[in-house]
Amino acid sequence: QVQLVESGGGLVQAGGSLRLSCAASGNVLPIGAAGWFRQAPGKQRELVASIARDGTTDYVDSVKGRFTISRDKNTLYLQMNNLKPEDTAVYYCNADLYSASNLRRINSWGQGTQVTVSS
Repeated sequence: QVQLVESGGGLVQAGGSLRLSCAASGNVLPIGAAGWFRQAPGKQRELVASIARDGTTDYVDSVKGRFTISRDKNTLYLQMNNLKPEDTAVYYCNADLYSASNLRRINSWGQGTQVTVSS
C-alpha cells in the first residue's frame, strides 16, 4: 500500500527547532514534486513550503529564512528553525508518488503531525 507517514512533531519553546519527516512506503519511485501544508484551528490549510521535481523550492513569506524543505529519495523533510507561536498547527506533507511497476501517479497526503510552539 502506498502511503506517506509523518513524524517529528511536538512541543517546543519559541526560538526552538523541529525537523519533520515524511516517508513514502510501498513500491514507489523517489518522491517528485512535494510540499508541506499546515492548518491552525479555525484557519484554512495553507501551503508552507514546496519543492519541484527539479529541486526548486518555494516558501510562504512568513517562514522564509526559517524553514527549509528538502528530500532524499523516499523521504521529505521540513527543518523549522526559530519557531514562533504563530507556527502552531497540524502539519501535513503532500507528494506525487509514482508506482515503480506501472508509473502511475498517486498524489498522497500524510496523516498530519501536531507542532505546538509555546511563548
